[in-house]
Amino acid sequence: QVQLVESGGGLVQAGGSLRLSCVGSGSTENIYAMGWYRQAPGKQRELVAHIWNSGMTNYADSVKGRFTISRDTAKNTVYLQMNSLQLKGSAVYSCHAEGFVAAGLGYDFESWGQGTKVTASS
Repeated sequence: QVQLVESGGGLVQAGGSLRLSCVGSGSTENIYAMGWYRQAPGKQRELVAHIWNSGMTNYADSVKGRFTISRDTAKNTVYLQMNSLQLKGSAVYSCHAEGFVAAGLGYDFESWGQGTKVTASS
């Protein structure tokens, strides 16, 4: 089992920066990828950024060039550096982990954090 806890959300001026952190615990050795998702009021949850253990990343088009995802495996922590925050970026940001356990037939698993709220204001 993997547990994820996010932190770093808060109120920030539009155009400002914020860094989110996600700390994993449990069977983190089985994780092969982690990501950040966000959900604004009245909207569907969307992928913001994703990172594999290899270091390969991908981003939503709306945040490319402004957000950076990184991972510190030793600390079981994933970060999301958010620069040039826009009003439309206000949302609850949730951490997500994907993993695989090669026991028996093998199985995939995923885990979600409870989210941290980010509010950009003018």
